[in-house]
Amino acid sequence: MQKPRATRAPRTVGQLAEQSGVSARTLRYYEDLGILSPQRGPNGYRLYGPRDERRLAQVMAMRACGLPLATIARLVQDPSASVSEALHDHLRTLRAQERSLEVAMQRTQAAIDALERIDGMKTEDAFEELKRQGLEGFEREFGQEARQRYGDDVIEGANARMMALTKDEWDAKELLEESIKVQLRLAMATGDAASPEAQELARMHERWIGIHWGPGYAEEAYLGLVRGYLDDPRFVSYYDDACGEGATAFLAQAVETQHTA
Repeated sequence: MQKPRATRAPRTVGQLAEQSGVSARTLRYYEDLGILSPQRGPNGYRLYGPRDERRLAQVMAMRACGLPLATIARLVQDPSASVSEALHDHLRTLRAQERSLEVAMQRTQAAIDALERIDGMKTEDAFEELKRQGLEGFEREFGQEARQRYGDDVIEGANARMMALTKDEWDAKELLEESIKVQLRLAMATGDAASPEAQELARMHERWIGIHWGPGYAEEAYLGLVRGYLDDPRFVSYYDDACGEGATAFLAQAVETQHTA
């Protein structure tokens, strides 16, 4: 007759920390988040049984994938939640971040190349080189899609307008671009795409587009551009990274609201 398997005594927080390599402080933090639920001994000390150890192993595996703790807490607390679905969503996010990182690396290398080329140039020549470099970067990253959507004449016209800008005009354009991000954060704080802050944001953005496109562009073309931001991870990353998650969607909503008011 087979003897029943002996039940192993629960582990203390120190013992589990030593076994798992997770600090006691982190184990207590996981308890605060509802990820772990240790029992309490007669002396009030935390006691971790096999269920807690399995749960911790799952958490460590998900953390190794880079899943946020908030997502992990939801997954372990909700029996209906799908770990597989969450991991697939996370993988899509990582792939989008990978593309953004590749673009950032390309921009950084282009900036290094530009700085090396303009070293020793006259100020005026250096400025013209920087403009040319900026347009070449846009062409590499967005040129094919932009030309397909708006046509060669529109893109060539925008490029010509950029090259014709004086240094003061160029600096003003760059300042407006950064000011849009500041205004976007202020507008998002209101939580209302129809707020005065959001409508000023919409006007600033349209002014910035007008510098590139020139006067007389069709309203529907402008709205199509802004709506297209939401379908392009590069644009979503540009605004969301600078102003917080949901920034791109809020900008698009503010522009839509301003044009339908």
